[in-house]
Amino acid sequence: MSDLNFLLEIGTEEIPDWMIPNALADLQKRFLAALEKFDLAAGVSCTTEATPRRLALMANGIAARQADKQETLSGPPKNVAFDAEGKPTKAAEGFAKRAGISLDQIEVGADGKIFIERKVEGRPTKDILAEVLPEVILSVYFPKTMYWGAKNGPRFIRPIRWIVALFGGEVVSFDVGGVKSGAITNGHRRLGKKGIAVTDADQYRAALAANFVILSADERRQRIVSGYEAEFPPNAAARVRPNAKLLDTLTYLTEYPTVIRGDFEERFLSLPDEVLETAMLVHQKYFSIEDSKSGKLNNSFIAVANLNGDPDGEIRRGNERVLRARFSDAEFFWNSDIKKSLADRVESLKNVTFQAQLGSYHDKTERMVALVKSLAEAADLSSTIKVAAARAATLSKCDLTTEMVGEFPELQGIMGGLYAAHQGEPQEVADAIYDHYKPIGAGDDIPRNAPGQLVAIADKLHTLGGLFRIGMLPTGSKDPFALRRAAYGIIQIVIKGELRVTIDQLREMADAGDNASALRDFFVERLRYYLTNDAGFAYDEINAVLAASDNDPVDAVRRCEAISQVRPTPDFEPLAVSFKRISNILEKAGGVSTYASKQFNVALLEDGAEKDLHAAYASLREALKKESDYAVSLERIASVRPVVDKFFDDVLVMAKDEKVRENRLTFLAHILSEFSEIANFAEIVAEG
Repeated sequence: MSDLNFLLEIGTEEIPDWMIPNALADLQKRFLAALEKFDLAAGVSCTTEATPRRLALMANGIAARQADKQETLSGPPKNVAFDAEGKPTKAAEGFAKRAGISLDQIEVGADGKIFIERKVEGRPTKDILAEVLPEVILSVYFPKTMYWGAKNGPRFIRPIRWIVALFGGEVVSFDVGGVKSGAITNGHRRLGKKGIAVTDADQYRAALAANFVILSADERRQRIVSGYEAEFPPNAAARVRPNAKLLDTLTYLTEYPTVIRGDFEERFLSLPDEVLETAMLVHQKYFSIEDSKSGKLNNSFIAVANLNGDPDGEIRRGNERVLRARFSDAEFFWNSDIKKSLADRVESLKNVTFQAQLGSYHDKTERMVALVKSLAEAADLSSTIKVAAARAATLSKCDLTTEMVGEFPELQGIMGGLYAAHQGEPQEVADAIYDHYKPIGAGDDIPRNAPGQLVAIADKLHTLGGLFRIGMLPTGSKDPFALRRAAYGIIQIVIKGELRVTIDQLREMADAGDNASALRDFFVERLRYYLTNDAGFAYDEINAVLAASDNDPVDAVRRCEAISQVRPTPDFEPLAVSFKRISNILEKAGGVSTYASKQFNVALLEDGAEKDLHAAYASLREALKKESDYAVSLERIASVRPVVDKFFDDVLVMAKDEKVRENRLTFLAHILSEFSEIANFAEIVAEG
C-alpha cells in the first residue's frame, strides 16, 4: 500500500493552460480546509499535479477516522429543569432528548445548571470525504465556468468526465453532476488506453506513465528542455531563445511532450526579428532559435507536440508548411506597408475609433502631442526632447492602419517604431514609438529614452483622463480598460525615469472633469502600490511619507529610502512614539492644524526643559534649511529625542493657566508640523 493514503483525480476536457496552476493551489487549500473543519488536518501533507485533462491531489497522514472526544452539554438551571417536588419538567425532558440520554443521567453543576458529559465517537474519514469532496471539487476557482449537463446544474471549467477517489485503497463514493467517483482513470487521448484500474497513488502514476501521461509538470518541463537542448546544445553556435512563459504554456498544454525541430527559408530572415518571433511564438507556440553570439534569429524553430515522436517527419513538415504561409503573409504585409510613410497615414487615423465618446485615434494623437509638450515643460526637459516626443506622439498610432498590425495586433507600437526607422525618422523618434506602450506589466522595462517616456505617459494619461471624465472608472476587481495598469505605468515611468512631475500636475493635464479628485486618489493608490511591491518599503514607512506629502513620486521614494536607512538608529523609533504622543494631545485639544496656524510666545515658555526644547527646535530649524540629504535631516531630527523626553518628564502640557496651556499646544504643533515635512513620525509603528 502506498504511503499516500488518499488520491483524488478530476478528469476533464482540456483545461486552458494558464488556469491550471492557480486551480491546483485552490484545490489543495479547499481540501485542507475541509479536513480542518472535521479535525482531520493535523499531520496531513498534500501534493498536487495536473495535465490539460486532469487535476490530481494526493495526500498522506490522514487518520482513518476522527478521534473520539468528551464533550459537556449544559442545560437550564436546576429550578427550571425540576419542579418543587424534584420531578423533571419539560425543559429537562427536552434537554435529555437533545443530548440522547435518559433523565437519570442528568447532573447538576456547581453553577446550578444541569449538564451531561458524554463521549462522542469520531466518524470514519471515508464517510466524511464522501460528504465534502463534491463541494471541494465544484468550489475550485476558475475565472470562467460552464454547465456541462442540465442547465442550472453544477458548473466547472470544462465538463467532468471521470473522477478517481481512493482512501486507503478503497473508493470514496460520491457523485458530481451525474459523474460517479470510482477507481478508473484514462490515459493519453490518442496514445493511451481508456478504463485503467487504479489502486493507489504510486500505481496511479505508473499506470499513467505506461499510457503516455507524464503526471508531473516538472518532468514534462524538463522533457521539453532536454529535447530542445539535444537539438541545440547550450554551447553550440545556435541556441533556443529563452522564454519561460512559453515553456510553462507548453508544459500545461501537453501530457506527453515531444520536441520537433523545423526549418524555414533563409529569405524570411530579411523580415524584422519581432515579426518572425511573434508569428512563431504567439500564433504557433514555437521556440525561436538565435545565433549564440549575435542574438539574431536563424532559420530554425522548435515545436512541441503532444505525441510520441515524429518518425516519418509528417508533423515537422506540417509545422513548416503552416509557418511558411504565415511568414509569406508577413513578408507581403511588410512590403506593402513600407510603401506608405507613417506621416501619410496620420489622416487615416480619423477613420479609426478610439472610444465612442472620446473620438478617433487622430483626436487621441492630437491630445497626446499637447500632453507631451506640457509634460516636458513640467519636468523641465530640453526643447530637443520636446520636439522628438511631439513627433513620436504624432506618429505613434499610425501603425494601427497597417496590414501587419491588422494581422498581428500584438505588434502595435513595435511595428510603428520599425517602420519609422526604415522610413528615415530619427532613431530617438523610432525608439519612442517602439516603446510607447511600455511598461506593459509588472517587471517590464520603461521606455528607453526621454521622448518615449513622455509619449508613454501621454498615451496612458489621455486614456485615464478621458475614461474618468465620462465616468468609466474601475470598480472593485473589475477594470476592463486596464486603467490600474495605465496609472501604475505612469508612476513607474515617473519614478524610474526620475521625471519631476507631480501628481497634481498629472491630474490637471488628464482633464478628468468631475472625477479629477478620484483620479488623483487613483494615482496615489498606485504610488502606494509601487512603494510596497516594487520598492519593498515597510507599510508604516510608506504611511509616514505619504502623510507628509503624496504629490511628488520621485521625492516620495527618496524619503522612504531615508527613513529605511535611519530607522535602525536608537533614537528614531522612540522619537516617533513621542511625536505620536504630541499628535494625540493636539487632536484631543482641537487638532494639529488649529494650533499650527497660530504663533507661540517665547516669553511664556518656562525655564528648564521647555526652553531647552525651544533652543533645540530653533537650532534644528536652521540646520534643516541648509540640509538637502533626507537621511541626514532625519538623523538630526531624531537627535532631539532626549530633549523631547525631558520635556514630557518635567512639563505639564495641559497647564491650568489657559495662556500657558494654549502657548504650549501651539509650540508643540509647530514642532510637529515643521519636523514632519519629510515624514509624519506619528505613523511609525515602534517595536513592542
